[in-house]
Amino acid sequence: MISRNKNLLLGGAVSLFLLGSTVPAIALSREPSQYIAQSRTIEARSAQEKTLYLNNNRVYYYDLIATQSGTIGNVTVPVGATIEGKYVPTEGGLRYVAQNVTYGKYTYPVNAESQTLADVKDPRDTSAGSVAEDAGIGAAGGAVLGELFGGKIKVGEALGGAAAGAAVGNITADRVVVVKPDDSITLYNE
Repeated sequence: MISRNKNLLLGGAVSLFLLGSTVPAIALSREPSQYIAQSRTIEARSAQEKTLYLNNNRVYYYDLIATQSGTIGNVTVPVGATIEGKYVPTEGGLRYVAQNVTYGKYTYPVNAESQTLADVKDPRDTSAGSVAEDAGIGAAGGAVLGELFGGKIKVGEALGGAAAGAAVGNITADRVVVVKPDDSITLYNE
């Protein structure tokens, strides 16, 4: 009888050990319904309340906030968890690389990243006001050159300078990744 009880206890202990080693770590939440979903991707948004204009050749450290629950590796991420990471340069823009997930007082290391967030011409440099400003500078330059070389300002020279100024402003605009506060960023397990 004692031998049988030992075997039952040993079998139970082995079962608990095996079960414990396969249960994923969970970023604990007071709301159990927040970690029911087991998606292998995480939907998140920028934790910043303003639009970010990120150069495509630099690394930026910014947090994201999980907008849907899911799993990264063996860590279940609830809605509202903070995802710590960075935007890193890649071909055609930046990608977000997640390094940690924090929820409440718990922090878990993770390994996930987004697809490429495409860069665009900086909308701050190609806006109508910015192009008009560049055109005005070009027109003034054309007028000055006309005055220097011809003594009189000709309309064609001023207009030519304006067009050149607008073109240069649009062509030389930096390429940036624009991240708005409500943009969704999908993170994938590596």
